[in-house]
Amino acid sequence: MPNEDDADDGAGDEDTRELGVELGSLESDLESHEYPTTADDLIEEYGDHEIELPGGATTVEEVLSTQSDQEFESADGVKQRILNDVGSEAVGREGYSDRGGSDEGESGGDPQSL
Repeated sequence: MPNEDDADDGAGDEDTRELGVELGSLESDLESHEYPTTADDLIEEYGDHEIELPGGATTVEEVLSTQSDQEFESADGVKQRILNDVGSEAVGREGYSDRGGSDEGESGGDPQSL
C-alpha cells in the first residue's frame, strides 16, 4: 500500500504536462494573467517561453503567431489553443502503439507495423 509521501513524488511535473506538452512555469503565468487578452499580448509577455514537446521544443510566439489577433477569455482557452496548434509535434513516435498484437500467440513484432 503506498504511503502519503509516495503520492506526492513527481506531482509538480505531472501538473504541467498534458498530452505530451510541458508548459512549465508558463501554466502558472497564464493562470495569473489578466483576461480577456489577445494572442499579441501573450506573445509580447511570454513569446520567448519554450514549450517542451517529446520531439523538441517550440515557443509561445511560434504557436500563437498564426492568429495573433485572437482573443482569450481565460488561461484554459490559451492552453487549449497551444495543445491544438502543436498538433502532431506533441505526439512523440507517430504510429506507435503499446497495445501489442491482436492474437494471443503474437509477440515481439515490430511496433511500427501495427
